[in-house]
Amino acid sequence: MKKISLVLFVLSTFIFQTTYATDGYFRNGYGIKYSALAGSGVAVSLSSLGAVTNPASIINVNNSVELNISLFSPMRDYTISGNPSGFPQTFGLTPGKIESDKNLFFFPSIGLKRSIANNMAIALSIYGNGGMNTDYPAQTFYESSSPNTGVNLEQMFANLTYAVQFTKGHSIGLAGIFGWQRFAAKGLAAFSPFSSDPANLSGNSWSTSTGFGFKVGYQGVLTEWLSFGAAYQSKINMNEFERYAGLFAEKGDFDIPANWTAGIAVSPTRDWTFLLDVKQILYSGIKSVNNPLLPNLQTSQLGKDDGAGFGWKDITAVKFGVMYKAIENYTLMAGYSYSDNPIKESEVLFNILAPAVIQHHITAGVTRKISEDSDLSLAFMYALNNSVKGSNPLEAPGQQSIEIAMRQWQIEIGYSFCLIK
Repeated sequence: MKKISLVLFVLSTFIFQTTYATDGYFRNGYGIKYSALAGSGVAVSLSSLGAVTNPASIINVNNSVELNISLFSPMRDYTISGNPSGFPQTFGLTPGKIESDKNLFFFPSIGLKRSIANNMAIALSIYGNGGMNTDYPAQTFYESSSPNTGVNLEQMFANLTYAVQFTKGHSIGLAGIFGWQRFAAKGLAAFSPFSSDPANLSGNSWSTSTGFGFKVGYQGVLTEWLSFGAAYQSKINMNEFERYAGLFAEKGDFDIPANWTAGIAVSPTRDWTFLLDVKQILYSGIKSVNNPLLPNLQTSQLGKDDGAGFGWKDITAVKFGVMYKAIENYTLMAGYSYSDNPIKESEVLFNILAPAVIQHHITAGVTRKISEDSDLSLAFMYALNNSVKGSNPLEAPGQQSIEIAMRQWQIEIGYSFCLIK
């Protein structure tokens, strides 16, 4: 009963889900063991939350519940160099460095897995994807009605997964995904002349949307020492943010981009496993994210199909992980990932609101088996500081430059236990 109560408590905390950005606005890893491996692991089965990485993986894990709690700290800032020109029809910014407030966030994840036959299993995963969050204590765009500038995108997902082992050592899985998200923005009224719906541009209360998608995966043991895994997630078509129909392209549309992952696991001995994954996130399929600021801001209006967006490009991430199991009751993990930067130098103005420029992640973790049916894990992630610098595209040439920067760290604790044998 105490374990069930703990599950219900964690589920209830999802109403306070918060956001951050790593691989763009996707998490670096889902589930504490995968996080400790820098998000690698599509070819291995580590926990019930592995269904998020690869739906096929749940065939090879015990019936269990996994609860994770993370403390996450993203540090975001922008620096403006050069004075505004004051020329007509320019959009100058106040010089100086501004750091975003609200740098500490808590968020949970939960996974449940149960076998329904010798070769079939189901799982439920509830988790946050990531998002965009800034809260600058400044009137960045000279908007007088709000003393602060920023955005907050929060996303939560529930995956219901079914997997089957169709022959020994080889399994496939399919997950239906329900997505929920909410968004709010402030301090953007200066863009009203560029908006198709100024009343639904900035300063409104939370706007929510929901949608559905799917994920399919394969996992197979090719030799005694080599395994392969791959997964594809569809675009999740979300309802529009009606209260921000004058900001995002396609009248407030903000779908979740499609992505795919493929990787291998190499185990030269029983004690060592080396992982290599490649992941691609297709931001180009989402107009509100992919549309560039210019020339769209001049040729169309915010909120229309060709309205200006954040100018993000598709990114590819390469993830490495290593596991060591020679110490009794302990598994040691470490990882490193490198991803492309979705933000180009020409897109720094709008991305003051979403400086998702992280490229390097270093991770480590440990799992201790505390009983026959349970284990405790701890993981740490540090994302190295990175920045992008470009000119203010709405100022006189060479007049102002904008530099956006971010660094991050995260501590995560997880508990896994057998709920149904």
